[in-house]
Parts: sequence; structure tokens; C-alpha cells
Amino acid sequence: MPDVGEGLTEAEILKWYVQPGDTVEDGQIVCEVETAKAAVELPIPFDGTVHELRFAEGTTVDVGQVIISVNVGGGAAPEVPAAEAAPVAAAAVAPAPVAPAAPVAEEEAEPQGRTPVLVGYGVAASSTKRRPRKVAQGAVPAAPVAPAPAAPAAVPVAVPVSVPEQLNGHGPGAGRPLAKPPVRKLAKDLGVDLATVTPTGPDGIITREDVHAAAAPAPAPAVEAPAPTPVAQPVAAPVAVPAAPAVSTDARETRIPVKGVRKATAAAMVGSAFTAPHVTEFVTFDITRTMKLVEELKSGTDMAGLRVNPLLLIAKAVLVAVRRNPEINAAWDEAAQEIVLKHYVNLGIAAATPRGLLVPNIKDAHAQTLPELSASLSELISTAREGKTTPAAMQGGTFTITNVGVFGVDTGTPILNPGESAILAVGAIKLQPWVHKGKVKPRQVTTLALSFDHRLVDGELGSKFLADVAAILEQPKRLISWA
Repeated sequence: MPDVGEGLTEAEILKWYVQPGDTVEDGQIVCEVETAKAAVELPIPFDGTVHELRFAEGTTVDVGQVIISVNVGGGAAPEVPAAEAAPVAAAAVAPAPVAPAAPVAEEEAEPQGRTPVLVGYGVAASSTKRRPRKVAQGAVPAAPVAPAPAAPAAVPVAVPVSVPEQLNGHGPGAGRPLAKPPVRKLAKDLGVDLATVTPTGPDGIITREDVHAAAAPAPAPAVEAPAPTPVAQPVAAPVAVPAAPAVSTDARETRIPVKGVRKATAAAMVGSAFTAPHVTEFVTFDITRTMKLVEELKSGTDMAGLRVNPLLLIAKAVLVAVRRNPEINAAWDEAAQEIVLKHYVNLGIAAATPRGLLVPNIKDAHAQTLPELSASLSELISTAREGKTTPAAMQGGTFTITNVGVFGVDTGTPILNPGESAILAVGAIKLQPWVHKGKVKPRQVTTLALSFDHRLVDGELGSKFLADVAAILEQPKRLISWA
């Protein structure tokens, strides 16, 4: 399982595109996985025949685990060194079960870079050294290497017995307990010594559940113990079962596993809600003139072939208001105790997708013309709905718009996207009685809600910004005069 960056440590296998016995080529897409950020297709870095799928669909796999093995044929795989093969998305398997003498030490000494397993991503050098060290304790390296003349000396370790049984982190030669950085931090926060924790993860890795079990009172381990069982062994038939919703025997309840994007979104929202002091302000106004401008732009030639809707002009109004109130576009640096002003706007658009809520953003939206902004919005929304949003597209946002009006909702109190200072909720646009030029007339009316981090944005700044957005949409000619 390759490291796709952004601190991700695991991914769920959504679908296999190949089966054992299929022929594959270098660069061919073999499976689709879902990380906490997005769904990603993985290419194979070998030419050969699929030997084994190590994990079933629906299984969550740690970064660095071998998920597929490939018989490269000919007894060697010269294009990919063995040290690079272990932590990436696949492993090459020699056609004959010949065990090399002791190539691991030599492989670790080779210079390592980032393996190009995905476009724009790769495996860090630290990952390429960790797996061979564990293999050296009692298992056969995945990639074939030229056998040394002194092979008989390695016979005791040639049989590929169960790795989890031998490498449990507590056997002879086991040094530092195996655990990912987030797990080590959790153990430190809870005051748990990792050397005293019994690992239940694959290959003897200590999991979060193991740390919680060690920190819990005496009765707790009886409840915690069964939890790691479904993910302990690869390719077992039951591992894919937890991915599907579980219906109770009387059909009165359904339990849906929370994982991937939904799990990450839930954690981010909880962190944001209880970290940033939220304030929400509202404004209701007449948006009739903006709605008329939308119709004029649709029928004009300047925006021919482009998608024109109220969200486009609302996004443009937000960008103009940010220019007039630049302090609204900031972030809070907790470690440095500093406010970081952003002199660019990466405009996030909250999108509801089958995998959950995604917030991809338009990079440098402040520098785009109205036609360019329209094209960017269309691409962003269509990509999100197809489930092809990349992790990079969801990083670095500075301000977010969420359009709850499309569901017929008047307004709401949105939660800040982590790392941002404000988020604007757009309510439904409805025909309502409104006082216009001294008379009550039917007008298009909507309500905007602005939530902001009160550490960065005080009431005056938040009010000015929200009033500016409403004023622009009430009189859209201000898009020109205030730009």
C-alpha cells in the first residue's frame, strides 16, 4: 500500500480490477483504494502475472503492507530493486521458491528516493527501510534476488511461515516496539509504555486499540481483545464482511461502518467544533438583481458554453469581499501562537458525494476571471460527484462556501473547515413579499450565514465582510465598482 502523502497511514481496498492468473503490465491500474481524503486508483509497478491478492475488497490496510504479489517470470525483476518492492503497492514473486541468503542488509544500504507508484506521490525513504528490517527477522523478502552460493546457511528461514506469529514485536531480537507516529503520540498522552503493550496489528504493529486496552482498567481488556481479530490475517474471506451495512435480525436497525472519508470528516468536524470558538451571523436580503444578471449571462455570448448559476456570482462576491476585508482570510497557528494572513484565496466548495462530504478548493481563485471561475467550479463539482477528487485538491483551502439552499433549506450554522477562519452558508432563494421602493412586492430573497473563528475574526470584521457580500449580491454592479 503506497504512501499517498498528507500524513495518511491506511487505506481501504474498494475494488480489485485483476484476479490471480491475470497478466499485468507496468503502470496498469489494478485496484481502487479509499483513504481518509479520497478514492485513488493504484498502478502496478511490474510486468508479469498476478500471483496472489493479499487482501479482500473492503479491507483497511496500513501503508507499507504488500497487497498484491506478481510473478515476474524469468527468476528476476531487474527493473525494480527488492528494497523498493516491499513497501509499494505490489511485490514481485520469483517463479521458484528459492530463498536468498541474506540480501536485506545490502538492500538497505542502497540509496533510496520516492518510488513513483502514483503520479505526484511516492514512498518516502524511511518507509523503504522499515519493512526489510522486519523481514530479516524470519521471513522471505518479496522480490527475487540473485541467490548467493552460501544459500544453505539460510535454510532455516527459507520456509515462509506465518509472519504475525514470528514478528509479534516481543520475540527474540525485537527492539523498539512497532507503532506508527500517531499511535506513539497517543501512548505518550495516555502515559502508556509501548514496551508493555501486546500488539494485535498485522506483523506485530501496535494499534490504537492496543494502547487504549493497556490504558483501560482491568475489566476493559476483555471487551477490547476481540476487536483486532478481523484485520489480523490477510486474504481471509471474512475480512470484506465489515464493509457492508449490518442489519439486525429483526430488521429494526442497520449498522454502517464509519471509515474513509466519512470517518475523517467526522474527526475533523469534532476537532473544529471544540477547538475554534465559533460565532455565526446572518443576513437576509433581496437578491433579485443578481438572479436577473444570471439570466442575462446565460443568454449572452461572453459566457457561452459555461455553467452560469447563482453560486458562481456568490463565489465572485465572496472574492471581492475578501479583497475589501483581507483579515477574514487567515488561519490560526496554535504551535506558534500566531495569526497567519493569507494573501491568496483557495476557495473551498462543500460538495455532498456518495462517499460523504468533500471540500475541494479552487486554487488561487482570487486571480481568476468570471469565465475562469465558472470553468473551475464546473470541474470541481463534476469531479467530486464522480468520486475522483484527489487529496491535493482538498488541501490548502482558505475560505469555504457551503450551499445548503439546493436542499430547500433557508440557512444554517456551518462548522469551520479545519485550518480556516470562516465559512459561508448560502440558503435557498425564494420568492417572498419584500418592501421594494416603498411598496410590498414579490422579490427573490435569501439568507446568508457566516461562521467564523472568534480568535481571528472579531464581530466588527465578520459583520463588515458579511454585509459586503450581501451588498454586492443586492447590487451586482458593485462587482465592477468594488473589484
